[in-house]
Amino acid sequence: PVDCSFSRGVCDWKQDADDDFDWNPADRDRGDGYYMAVPAFVGHKNDMGRLKLLLTDLKPKSSYCLIFSYRLAGEKVGKLRVFLANKKTAPVWEENKGKDEKWRTGKIEIFQGAETTNSVTFESERGKGKTGEIGVDNVILISGLCPED
Repeated sequence: PVDCSFSRGVCDWKQDADDDFDWNPADRDRGDGYYMAVPAFVGHKNDMGRLKLLLTDLKPKSSYCLIFSYRLAGEKVGKLRVFLANKKTAPVWEENKGKDEKWRTGKIEIFQGAETTNSVTFESERGKGKTGEIGVDNVILISGLCPED
């Protein structure tokens, strides 16, 4: 597996220069490293912030599973979407409200055809809320299909 968590920095993360705001590192509650977050008060309603994970060396005609932790904390905090580079138009994953402040796990199957996916983009869209945050952590890429829970 490829561990793309933000504490170790083994992966190539890039802030999008054409969006409205940047994602920022935030300290984990347990004090063991940090995650990337967008506080609810940053920007205006419907503003976007994109954080791109550049993927290299993915083999054509193979399957991968992207597993990540995410949190949408706060009322009307906004939306979190995930896009694959070769499917720019529609998100492959989207969440728009958290039931609580807990971290949850997201999984995305990445099927490589002749064209390989060269990046994954986490996009945060600002909501109406003034408190809370959208967070992403523990991004891991494994070879093969996503495991059942």
